[in-house]
Parts: sequence; structure tokens; C-alpha cells
Amino acid sequence: MGAFAQTNKVALPAQEIFKNTWTKPPSHIPNNASIDAPLMGNGDVTMSVGCKGDRLRYYLSKNDFWRLRSKADGLSGPRVVGFVDIKVNGFNEGDFSAEQSLRNGITACLLQNNAQSVMVKSWVSAIENLIFIEISAAGKATNVSINLNAPEHKHAALKSGKVNDVFWLTRAFTDSVDIPTEVSVALRAFNYKDSTVLLQPGKKIIVALAIESKFKTEEPLNAVLKQVNKLNEKSATTFIKKHNDWWELYWSKSSISVDNPVLMKAYYQGLYTMAACSRDPKFPPGIFGWTTSDNPAWNGDYHLNYNFQAPFYGLYAANRLVQGEPHDAPLLDFMPRGEWYAKNVNHTRGILYPVGIGPMGIEVTRDFPVGGYQKEGDIQEGGLFYGQRSNAAYGLLNMAQQWRCTYDEKYGKKIYPYALAVVNFWEDYLKFEEGRYVIYGDAIHEGSGEDKNPILSLGLVRNAFDLILDLSTTLKLDEDRQEKWRDMLSKLSDFPVQERSNKKVFRYTEKGVDWWPDNGLGIQHIYPSNAINLDSKAELLNVARNTIDEMKRWQDMNTSSSFFMAAIRVGYDSSVIVNELHKYALHTYPNGFQFNNPHGIENSCTVANALNEMLCMSAGNVIRLFNGFSKEQHAGFKNIRAWGGFLVSASLKNEMVTDVKIISEKGRICTLVNPWPGKKVLLIRNGKKSEVISGSRISFKTATNETIGIQCN
Repeated sequence: MGAFAQTNKVALPAQEIFKNTWTKPPSHIPNNASIDAPLMGNGDVTMSVGCKGDRLRYYLSKNDFWRLRSKADGLSGPRVVGFVDIKVNGFNEGDFSAEQSLRNGITACLLQNNAQSVMVKSWVSAIENLIFIEISAAGKATNVSINLNAPEHKHAALKSGKVNDVFWLTRAFTDSVDIPTEVSVALRAFNYKDSTVLLQPGKKIIVALAIESKFKTEEPLNAVLKQVNKLNEKSATTFIKKHNDWWELYWSKSSISVDNPVLMKAYYQGLYTMAACSRDPKFPPGIFGWTTSDNPAWNGDYHLNYNFQAPFYGLYAANRLVQGEPHDAPLLDFMPRGEWYAKNVNHTRGILYPVGIGPMGIEVTRDFPVGGYQKEGDIQEGGLFYGQRSNAAYGLLNMAQQWRCTYDEKYGKKIYPYALAVVNFWEDYLKFEEGRYVIYGDAIHEGSGEDKNPILSLGLVRNAFDLILDLSTTLKLDEDRQEKWRDMLSKLSDFPVQERSNKKVFRYTEKGVDWWPDNGLGIQHIYPSNAINLDSKAELLNVARNTIDEMKRWQDMNTSSSFFMAAIRVGYDSSVIVNELHKYALHTYPNGFQFNNPHGIENSCTVANALNEMLCMSAGNVIRLFNGFSKEQHAGFKNIRAWGGFLVSASLKNEMVTDVKIISEKGRICTLVNPWPGKKVLLIRNGKKSEVISGSRISFKTATNETIGIQCN
């Protein structure tokens, strides 16, 4: 049997069967980096829970609650909104267990001691900034106290109080900031008036919280007080239906089935995580997704040399565009400062970005102090660049993926100024010599020095010019510049190579760093830069596969999010990829975060991205179904989003590809590697038999919103 085949039938939809379990309290909450606790959220409000002693603590956070200050003084970054403490007498942390459904995020914490137990069920509403907590007891009566509070911080203005039966707090950062922030929380227990109650067996305490920020409403405290006062003890029942409806719609966007429950769970775990933390179009999640500390590592920022981009890689093929949308906002907002840096650091047009930014044009790494890891030369004109010129181009990768998967002209117009600014920078920065364009003085790794032709930047620049040509042609903008762009693209330096272990592999730079022992930057020109695919020259593909084999960076603190994809893109041994992916999916805490990985959400969708690519590869506008799968494997998928604006579905069963359906959203030409080699193909357009096509690769015209079935004829 093939690498996926562990059962005789395809697994059931993951949202119906998968859950996370904790048999002991999370040990990494609170934490300045990743946490190992249950993760809840609606893409704006996020919540996690820990247990210490006889207290459950719910950590409240919100994507738009930052201390917004453009200075590297450790005082910028996302901040905790507050805590809900539920103290239950007679228990301790050794009595804790928890279970979370991936179908809708509902999390049940159980405190059980002999014949006595207390269940605390919680969820963040998917449709409103509301949180519901239900507390019930069994066995005998238990004293339960509920407290709303927030951490003390010398820069935070904290106010709290009680109005009738509603507890409230407001937390704000207005002192020495560029942009003031404020958030309010209101808590109400419907069937009990006091903060401490004797909970009888069979009874429930129902608690609701409302959370809002000043970015969403002028008077957030009034808004949350008004919101909770509209609710009653039956509101949880009303909102849970709407909550479940939202999640059902979310899961219906696309789905897969493979005969490997471990990978299935990891697939849906990643998509759950991103749904829970990414939906606010102006405020994407920070590096960790969930904030439990006022002192997050790396300021909890948007780290632009891959960490910020990586969580979004898999969302576009998975057809979760709403979760991908927040990615763009901070990059677009930073353009004025990026233009200033390009002009003053490199004397070019376009944009130059430092390593770390925040939302709304904030730059959390500005004027970083020299010392420790940072040295002279890493900071230029106040910006922390580490000698890298590639950060803005890196920011273009997910934009390119969304564009290529949708061809949404409104979206194209939105990102065009950013894409043009990136290209303008490289037009000026590239040096033409001896018939080729060369990159000088661009560090491939943070602080690696004055590297020549770093392989990552060569890939990123190719992506930028490919994208601008596509946007320009489709949108009919700057068409007079296309000849120059095509010329530069055709004359970019080749990827540098070297010999290692008696085989030809890629070199990290043409001159400078040759190899790096603990990251995968040497394959990121393949993915996520999209510079090499299965239609590339055979020699280039051979070098790429040799490089994958030499690196073996399957478990990598930095670049696993791109390594699996690069291996798939160049046709590396699929049995090895699946085996390593399986091990990778087991190397996690119960919430899906990788063990000991300090970088939070960046690997959330690594498995989802890899599986989508193996099921339906479309890089280079050529669709390949079940690429690398053996015929014995059972698999299927619905509505994977492919380059060209296509939604693709297909099944692999009984050694045959079947049920192939392509929905064309934009009426573009579709090219498909024939799923039935040597056989003719019948197209069924909108339910009616149409033309028969033959060949190893078939291309056919489509109409906007046309559904095309494809059968072996």
C-alpha cells in the first residue's frame, strides 16, 4: 500500500471526529513565546486557558490591542487584555484535564477529585466579540469564585468596577505612544449575582463576556456594557447555533480525505488555528497568535523575513481567503516609511523594509540598540535590516498567491501599488554587468554580511517581476514598462551551485555564505518564491532534489513551513515526504504547536499546505492531480483553489482518478496534466457533454463561473 494507506477507507471529515485532549495542565502558559494551552478565538478576540492550583485562568487577547510605539525599547507589541479567574475550592492542578472540539472550538475543562467534579465549558463566539463560559458541578456542592482582572503595567492605564451585576475593566496604552489604544471588557453571570457562589450539583453558572476596542467603537466601555446587558441566561443557546453555523460554513470552503488520521487531524488543526486567530482585515495576529504576556519575545511583532508570512502560506489553496486577507494590511500601511528607507538607505525608488514592524505603520525595531546579536551595520538610518534587502519582496509572496488563485481584479488593484514599489526598488538596486543582473550587498541570513546573489533574493525578485507582469497585463497598468521588466527577468543571475557530498547542490550565495547548518533558506527560492516547479529544466530539478536530500530540514525551528513544500514542488520522493510529514505532525503539543518551537503560529498550516499541494499542485498554471501518489492510495478533495482562479475537486480510488470537477471563476484557460495517461478526456460543461481532448497535457478554454466535469473517455 502507499504511504497514506493505513485503513481500507477514506477517513471521515475531520471536523466531525477530531479533538484535542489535555491530561494535565498546560505548562507553557503564560509564556513570552508559544503556549501549549487550548486555543479559542474568532479571528479578532482570542482566548487561552491554563490551570494553577485551584484556579483556571482564561487569558483574553485581541489582535488590535497593542502598545503602538515606533521604537525598539521593548515597550511595543501586542498586550494582554485581561484575565478571567475561576477559583474552585477543593481541587488542585493535578485534578485537571481538558478536551477541545476542532469542529467549533468548544473547550471543556474538567476538575475531578474522587466523586466530585466541576466542568467549565467555554467558547469564543464566531460572529460577535462575545465569550461564554458555563460552569457545572457533579457529586457535591462546590464553592466557585469568578474574578475579572488584568496585569499591572507601569505604562498601562487600568480601570475597573461594577455596574449592577456587571463587572468591567478598561485597559489602555496612551502614555508615550504613537497611536493610543484602549480595550474594554464586561463580565456578567446571569443566574448568580455574587462573585463567589456555592454551586449545587446539577446547576450551572452561565457567564458572558463582551470585549471591544477603541479601533472598533468610539466608546468601548459603553459598548460592552450595553452588549452584555442585552443578554440573558438563554443567550448562550441562541449564539451557539449561529456560532456552529459559522464554523460549518468555514469547514465547507474546502475539504480533503487521505488514509492517514494523523495527517488529517494536523490538516484541520491548522485550519482551525488560523480561523481562530485571523479574520480582522486591519490587524493580523502577531507572531504567537495568542498573547498571554505583556513582554512577548521579538515584541510579538510581524517579523518580515518569513515568520509573519508563513502562517498564511496554506490558506489560499485551502480556499480560506478571509483568513488570508489580514496579512496585507501592515505591509501596505508601512509603505510611506518603506519609501523613506529606500531613499535614505539605498538611494533608490520603491520600498525597503526592516525586519520587524507592527500594525498601522508602526516599526517596533526602530533604533535597535547595538549589542548582543545586533552589531554595527545591522542598523541603518534607524532601521534594523541585518544587511537584508529582501523583506519587502518577501511580503509580496502571499499577495502573489492570492492573486494567482483568484484573479480578483479588485484585489489586484489593491496590491498593485505595493508590487510596483517592490519592483521599482529592484529596478534601481540590481546591477547589470556582463549580460546579467546581479544583487550585491544583500545578506541572505540576518547579519551574514555583504553577500552577492543570495539565492533567496534571486527567487523573490523573480516572483516580483513575474507578478508585476501578470498584474500589469490583466489590469492594463504601466504596460509601457513591460518590455523592461521582461528583459530584467530574463537576465537575472542564475541560482548559484556548489558541490557537497559529491553532488551538485544550491549554494546559499554566489559569493559570501555557502551553506547554513540550521535553516532552510537555501531552498526558499523554490518555495515560497515559486521560482522552480516541475516544468523547470531537468538539471535544475536534479540540483534541487540533491539540495533537499543534503539538507533534510524536515524538523526545523525556522523553515519547516517551506521545506516540505519545496520538496513536493521539485518531485522529491513522495514516500519520504509523507513519512517525514507524519512524524512532523506528531511532534506537537495538544494544541498543534510544534514542540519547543518559539515561533508560534508560523507552522500552523504546514501540513495543510503540503497535503493540498500533493493533492492538487497548480504552480506555474498547470494543474497536477495526486502528484506523487501511488495508485493504491485512497484520497479525495473538494474545492482546493488553484492558480488561474479555479476550484478543483477530485477523488483517487480503486486505482483510478475520478470525480474531477473544475469551477472556473474567471474564465481563464485551464491547463491540466492528463490524469489518465494515454487516454482521451471528455469535458462536461455545466452538465452537458462537450469536446473530447487528447494528449499528456490538455488545455481548454473556460467561461466565467463555468463548472467543468472531466472524465476518462
